[in-house]
Amino acid sequence: MKPAKYILPVIVFSQFCCTSLWFATNGVIEDLVTNFNLNSLALGHLSSAVQFGFIIGTFLFALLTITDRFAPSKVFFISAVLAAVFNVLIVLENHNLWSLVMLRFFTGFFLAGIYPVGMKIAADYYNKGLGKSLGFLVGALVLGTAFPHVLKGFGSGFLWQDIIYTTTALAVLGGGVMFAFVPNGPYRKSAAKFDVSVLFNVFKVREFRKAAFGYFGHMWELYTFWAFVPVLLSAYVEYHRSVTFNIPLLSFIIIASGGIACVISGYLSQMFGIKKIGAMALTLSGICCLVSPLFFSLESEISFIIFLVFWGMVVVADSPLFSTLVAQNVNAEHKGTALTIVNSIGFAVTIVSIQLASSLIDVMAVKYLFLFIAIGPVLGLVGLLKKA
Repeated sequence: MKPAKYILPVIVFSQFCCTSLWFATNGVIEDLVTNFNLNSLALGHLSSAVQFGFIIGTFLFALLTITDRFAPSKVFFISAVLAAVFNVLIVLENHNLWSLVMLRFFTGFFLAGIYPVGMKIAADYYNKGLGKSLGFLVGALVLGTAFPHVLKGFGSGFLWQDIIYTTTALAVLGGGVMFAFVPNGPYRKSAAKFDVSVLFNVFKVREFRKAAFGYFGHMWELYTFWAFVPVLLSAYVEYHRSVTFNIPLLSFIIIASGGIACVISGYLSQMFGIKKIGAMALTLSGICCLVSPLFFSLESEISFIIFLVFWGMVVVADSPLFSTLVAQNVNAEHKGTALTIVNSIGFAVTIVSIQLASSLIDVMAVKYLFLFIAIGPVLGLVGLLKKA
């Protein structure tokens, strides 16, 4: 039985709306620093707070097997509303770094009921062609992540509070649409009871384990790249004083290009195989890390931007493919828990890489930063392609 044609667009739209909360503060970080007298480490702390909240949230969601025991659309809706509440509280006055960190933590916590749950909903509807479906879904995540940057790029007349209000309203809208129009999918199998052993048993499957390790290596690079795109652009301007960039708008273009790449990789995976295309994207993004210092010396800002756009595409093109491999190598009744625990571990990896990058930026030139981040794609490829 084929799902109604509107199902995938609704899931994609809802995912886009709700994940706009993810980097809401990254798009207005300079305003937050000015308004609340934050220090230079604020970007790393606020980015990591969302990731840490997401890790704790996904771990608890997986531990309690919430997505496999309760209707996923209801979980998605409730999580979207709660995440939106913690997001909008940022506009209150008299915040300090730690109060902002706590608000971002709880926003991340409830994003655990959005991103992996959205993938679970898609997996419940699309058995065949799941890679293509998740390509659209992760593409929506990418656009949602980039959205605060494009709002900021509209100009100084758009206040930072307006960006927070807009992302909050979108999250509530996305959650409501998912709840209203997407019931349980035809391939959903509800877990009969709470079973904590699922968290460990899924990793006993060799192909599941290989897909998970590929995903972990990919995550080491992905969110650090996204968080530091504005930093990379600013660093290029420092090296080339005659260059001027609209950094928020370019950040949106670079990150959003990954949304197109996710859709393309989903289609390519149907022709050439999911693992092959995933490994290719991971290889290319690792190469981008290694050659990135060379591009800072280019006098052509166009070449530099083209490089970052290409990097923005390959850095996330493998994400829906690894999630597809994870979903395909686990029992149907444990699919939601498997996706959630892999997300939890993957995002734990991002905290280490983001904090590493935030620390290194004070002791070394920005152009060399991603040489250290290349270790993620390298180890991810080893885990994905090893024979045993």
